[in-house]
Amino acid sequence: MFDLSARQKFILSSLLPALLLVLIFTYYPFLKGVVMAFQEYKLFNLKQVHFVGMQNFIDAFRDHQFLAALKNSVYWVFFSLILQFLLGFILALFLNKKFWGRGVYQGFIFYPWALSGFLIGLIWKWLFNSQIGVINDLLLRLGLIEDRIGFLSDPKWAMSSVIIANVWYGIAFFTIMLLAALQSIPSELYEAASIDGANGYRKLLDVTIPYIMPTIIATTLLRVIWIFNDPTLIYGMTNGGPGGATHILSSLMLNKIIYDGDYGAASAVGVIMIVMLFLYTLFYLMVTKSEKVGDF
Repeated sequence: MFDLSARQKFILSSLLPALLLVLIFTYYPFLKGVVMAFQEYKLFNLKQVHFVGMQNFIDAFRDHQFLAALKNSVYWVFFSLILQFLLGFILALFLNKKFWGRGVYQGFIFYPWALSGFLIGLIWKWLFNSQIGVINDLLLRLGLIEDRIGFLSDPKWAMSSVIIANVWYGIAFFTIMLLAALQSIPSELYEAASIDGANGYRKLLDVTIPYIMPTIIATTLLRVIWIFNDPTLIYGMTNGGPGGATHILSSLMLNKIIYDGDYGAASAVGVIMIVMLFLYTLFYLMVTKSEKVGDF
């Protein structure tokens, strides 16, 4: 039926292994997870696996731990993203200027991005330690506090603490991407703006930001998805504690697998996350009206 040339057969045979790997390791687990979200699928009772319809989703929205993790996820993404972007943009503007030792500063700023989220979580866990942590020690020496604070053991401080660590981790991404975009701006645009009498503030608003807007849109979209999905830093610092105060949806999903062995409930949380990210992406692209979101 299909008369393929030798060249087409060669191309197809070359692509086939990669296609099979993608199907086996990406699409099959995804479809399997969606199916499991509608099943009672518990690791310790595999003989009783059966479909339960929407029950896993109903149970999720009735679970106070899920609702708390949902609220935490919103805080986690919003404050992490805003602070990462603002600080990353400021550092990118700073590093875009020529000065002695710029490469050394770039190395220090980009360093966190080379580490895993879990390792960074462990580092900040020690920094925030109430007994031997550097942060408590500095605050005491500066006279800002009178007694040590349990940053990771007190629900009032725990979420703010993990967000601070995540901000430190994510600044490097925005700095790298925005610096690359800034370095691509033609100098002629700034020269023309200077001739028109624009000062530094007007150049930033009228030249810099409009030119790098596709990069800002794309990096912001990607970073929201990554922050929302990645529980490794929280696992390294608090494992969702104390008392679930720092659980986000992705860490809660892992807990349901690791500690409860409830793959059905965990898959339902995963499907809810996918739907939330899909709706967010549609809304975000509609609001930004971006047609060149990949041009960065």
